[in-house]
Formats: sequence, C-alpha cells, structure tokens
Amino acid sequence: MGLLLACMAIFGSCNRSANKTTTETTMKDSITYGHLPADSAFEKIIDGKQTHLFTLKNKNGMVLTITNFGGRMVNLLVPDSAGKMIDVSVGLGSVDAYIKSTERYYGGTIGRYGNRIAKGHFSLDGKKYTLAINNAPNTLHGGKKGYQDVVWDAKKINDQTLELTYLSKDMEEGFPGNLKIKVTYSLTDDNSFKCEYEATTDKTTVVNLTNHAYFNLNGEGSGPILNHLVRFNADNYTPVDSTLIPTGKIEPVKGTPFDFTKATTIGARINDANEQLKNGKGYDHNFVLNKHDMSTPVAMVKGDKTGIVMEIYTEEPGLQFYSGNFMQNKNIMKYGEKDDYRTAFAMETQHFPDSPNQPQFPSTVLKPGQVYKTMSLYKFKTK
Repeated sequence: MGLLLACMAIFGSCNRSANKTTTETTMKDSITYGHLPADSAFEKIIDGKQTHLFTLKNKNGMVLTITNFGGRMVNLLVPDSAGKMIDVSVGLGSVDAYIKSTERYYGGTIGRYGNRIAKGHFSLDGKKYTLAINNAPNTLHGGKKGYQDVVWDAKKINDQTLELTYLSKDMEEGFPGNLKIKVTYSLTDDNSFKCEYEATTDKTTVVNLTNHAYFNLNGEGSGPILNHLVRFNADNYTPVDSTLIPTGKIEPVKGTPFDFTKATTIGARINDANEQLKNGKGYDHNFVLNKHDMSTPVAMVKGDKTGIVMEIYTEEPGLQFYSGNFMQNKNIMKYGEKDDYRTAFAMETQHFPDSPNQPQFPSTVLKPGQVYKTMSLYKFKTK
C-alpha cells in the first residue's frame, strides 16, 4: 500500500561523535554561509529519551543533518552551478529552538496523518473516532503532538543511511491501533535524498506519512522564493474550502493559477484574484499527480540565483505545494535570519487531505496484516 511521503526527513544514530562534520562555504549574492550546528545544541532529554544530531554525507560531499527529535531535517547542503555548497533546508539551530518555534513543522516527519482531517473526526468499520483540533476547525498533521514532536529511536546504518523507528500507541492523538513505523532516510551518490516509509498496525487505522522539509534553493536566508521556477506533472488538483479542506472535487488546472504543467515562477500568479488562492493565502493545495512511477519526476523546482534544480519522484498520488504563506517573521533560523513571509516552500508527497472522510479519494486505510510502504526521492542537480 503506497502512501506518502515525502521524504520526510530524518533519522538518528545513537553515537555521532565519530561522524562530526563541519562544512563552511562562501555563498554568492545575499546567501548566508553554510555550516553545521554544534552537536551539543541537539543534545537533550525529552520524554525520557535522548536527542541527537546525525550527519549523513555522500561521495560528492552532499551533507544532510537530521535530529531524532521529530525526525527533522536540519541541514541539506548541495552544490550550486558554481560548485559551492548551499544549504537548501530552512530550519532552526537547536532542539530548544524547535520546541519554542511558533511554526511546528520545520523539517519534521509528519504523522499519523499528514495534512488535514475535517473537523477532527472520521469513521472506520462503523466506529467514529475523534481527534484533537489543532488547526481550527480541523486536525492538522496528526494533532497536537504529531510525530514531529516525538523522539524517534535512531540507527545509523552507514555513512549515507539513517533508520528511524517509532511506536505510535493505540489511540495516540485519537487514532486507533498500535502503529509500528520505520522511516529510512538516505543520501544516494546521484545527489538524491531518499525517504522510505513502512508501517504495520494491530487495528484498522488510517496512515499518511510525509516529511515537511522547508526548502529555499537559493539557500536559507537568501530572501523570498517567488522567483523559483516550478513545474508539476499534474493536470488536476483538489480545490479547498475556506478551512483548507478539499471540497471533494478534482478539477483541471488548465486556465487557472494552478497550472504548472509548464515551468512558471511561484510568484507569477500568486496574487491573482482567485478564490482558491484566497482560501490558501497563496498556494497550499494538493496536486493530483498524473500517472507516474519512480523513473519519472512528478515535480521540478529551480532556484533562480543558484541554478540548483530539485526533482521529486514519489509513489504517492498527491503532492502538497505550500508557498510559505503563514511564515510570520517570528523565529530566528540557523544563520540568524528570521523566517520572513514566503522565504521557503514545502512540497509534501502524500495521499490526499481528508481522505478518511472522502471515499472517492485514494484510500489511506491500513488493516492488520497489511504493510504500509512508500518511497519518495528529492534529486538535486544544476542546469
């Protein structure tokens, strides 16, 4: 049963002292310097479990850091068109900063259900389940304490692979079933960030796992993302109501500001007079991906200053494109800049929002004896 995605960031390993990495490179224009946070900033006991910062590195020098607090991507250093390393992951510099952040999801592994469930309830096998309302009037990203706020068990498989595991207990945040989850994050030698998700349950439940990485392909702190070029392999999307719950319809993007079938900048139409843009305060919508497999990219994004191109591959049927509309200049990020309005974007591979209440959408139901398994991949290159 293939479900989400999105790479979801993020692993751990119980001993990182031998893997400490420091990378400093000069970035062009207004782009900040890239360096890895101190390990000590990510050492903390939370809910009786130890948090760490883990470093993965491929043969090309691409670097990914992840904390097992929330399975969060912290840094992602990739080469630009001049060969300089750019930190394209927008995030915070310590565990304490993530705990205090007014934005809960930076880089986090999201579950049990990524995206929204209408009015915090759904029914399975004739029984109604009630969830916490944390994005009134709906449940968002698993509830008040989603997987981005738990401490995952971490095992570093090798220099390029981290495995995270977590037991989400029966009725945690209102969801039925003990859900055993394994998330494997890895860096490949073709400069891809690969996210593999697997889960089993002992009761019928719903599952929609993803990663909420915030990206700026010009580098964290480089300013707005409105001049990034975007292309989607998606002829349709799911329009939403004023609370960002899908209306149930699947509508064509042609002739609307949601048509990214040809490469278009994020900012080209984001301020158009359009009801859907008004509802999302910009882009915050699920795109219905055309038929695809892992050999075909479903999305492409290009940074205008660096020439960095990110291609997304996934087994999921949907992609949530979020243009940073709720960033409020309230949090100080890794390099000292604040999280200004629309200075990052997210592209979360997923099943559709509110699928448990909308049977016409692809199912997110997982039953005992079944294995939830899905993969997404973010590949970086320059053109």
